[in-house]
Amino acid sequence: MNIGVVGATGLVGEKVIRILEERKFPVTKLTPFSSEKSAGSKIKFCADEITVEIIKENSFKNLDICFFAVDDALAKEWIPIAKKHCIVIDKSSAYRLDKNVPLIVPEVNAEKISKHQNLIANPNCTTIPLVMVLSSLQKTFGIKRVIVTSFQSVSGAGKDAVNEFIYETELLAFGAEIKKEPDSVFSSAIAGNIIPQIGSFDKSGFTVEEKKVIEETRKILELPDLSISATCVRVPVKICHSLSVDVELEKQPDIDKIIKTLKTMPNIKVYPDNKYPMPVDCENKDEVFVGRIRRDWAFENGVAMWIVTDNLRKGAATNAVQIAEKIIELQLNKNSMLSSY
Repeated sequence: MNIGVVGATGLVGEKVIRILEERKFPVTKLTPFSSEKSAGSKIKFCADEITVEIIKENSFKNLDICFFAVDDALAKEWIPIAKKHCIVIDKSSAYRLDKNVPLIVPEVNAEKISKHQNLIANPNCTTIPLVMVLSSLQKTFGIKRVIVTSFQSVSGAGKDAVNEFIYETELLAFGAEIKKEPDSVFSSAIAGNIIPQIGSFDKSGFTVEEKKVIEETRKILELPDLSISATCVRVPVKICHSLSVDVELEKQPDIDKIIKTLKTMPNIKVYPDNKYPMPVDCENKDEVFVGRIRRDWAFENGVAMWIVTDNLRKGAATNAVQIAEKIIELQLNKNSMLSSY
């Protein structure tokens, strides 16, 4: 297949390219795209060095699938053009809540992929691990209420955020003053600090990131009235998002049964007893890691747990590549069915 990656020099775009290579995705030709700033630079893919291109009106004509890893504004500008020629897998939030666009986590709702109209949305990096766990519990126990607090790494805010974090950490280590510049990614120091705000606030006091988690979870689980609240926090960790999750179930929880249920879910790894995952353990891995599973006595049928995942891999790039793999699988099945007649 001919594959395009828009935003190829960003953190997620780079990771998409690496994962395509790792998973031996059937790429005939890879075309990376970026802004004028990075255009002309070289990226490595398998044994080749490929020149990064600028997007143009005719850039998508010979592509089969194009991954978009750019902000909402660029996604809205170029995706309507791209999807006239190829299938788009979009990591931005621009189309996630559009009723005509499937919002996909392959382990949860892969069957929705077939409804695409050349556009499939990739969920938020916090939503993906959350719904993987919740969907498993929903099938067995039913879900009444969810309260989630996320501890999100700086890589979720992009390359400049990572560089800012590293620079500030060095200053902190030497006892130097951290001064914020007008063009800083974070308005406050991130080294040695936590910031309980990701995105702007709405009138109710929730941030954009929190609303994403709430609304995307409802859409993916097909529970539009799910009672769910989120608090999203930026923490001084380079890679991996962590979640503290409290769930009120419809049925009385049995912890052993919950653990067994979660273990049946593909790509979930459950830690035993009082063991727990941490970002340092989960970086550069594709699973969703779950630990500290216990009764939550604040609710009648409450259960609490701790979840960690690599936000650049399963939280973004790996999930997108898995969607592309499912597209190929569906096409092969369709061709197989047609050949049987």
